[in-house]
Amino acid sequence: MSGVFSTFRTTASALTAQRLRMDVISNNIANAETTRTENGGPYRRQQVVFAAKGNRQSFAAQLATASMRSRAIDSPGSGVEVSKIITDDTPGNKVYDPTHPDADADGFVEYPNVDVTTEMTDMLSATRSYEANVTIFNALKSMALKAIELGSK
Repeated sequence: MSGVFSTFRTTASALTAQRLRMDVISNNIANAETTRTENGGPYRRQQVVFAAKGNRQSFAAQLATASMRSRAIDSPGSGVEVSKIITDDTPGNKVYDPTHPDADADGFVEYPNVDVTTEMTDMLSATRSYEANVTIFNALKSMALKAIELGSK
């Protein structure tokens, strides 16, 4: 039964991580036209970086380390967590609009580096991952309840 609870924790961690990913993507979409932030300049796209739970290295970095040292990844199957949220510093589009309050001396306005199509694709991916984990969670719950039912007979 402890394996079931471990799988519950793993699935719950994925649900939490994907929920945060969806929140960050929503924030990106909401700020797709924000040309001035409190830090100055246009809004910059943010991205979520996942890592194996309990380890701050990215999963790719863990795989590289594990293959170089010929050892397994730390705590396989222990779940996922958000290790950090990074800011994409690629420049946004510049549009000529000398009447805009944020126009530079040449009349250009720099818009955020947010591509709504990319964000919607990422949102779809996060939503599908979330739904898959909900399905796993519900299947586990059903199996656990069936095991309890069989054990009480």
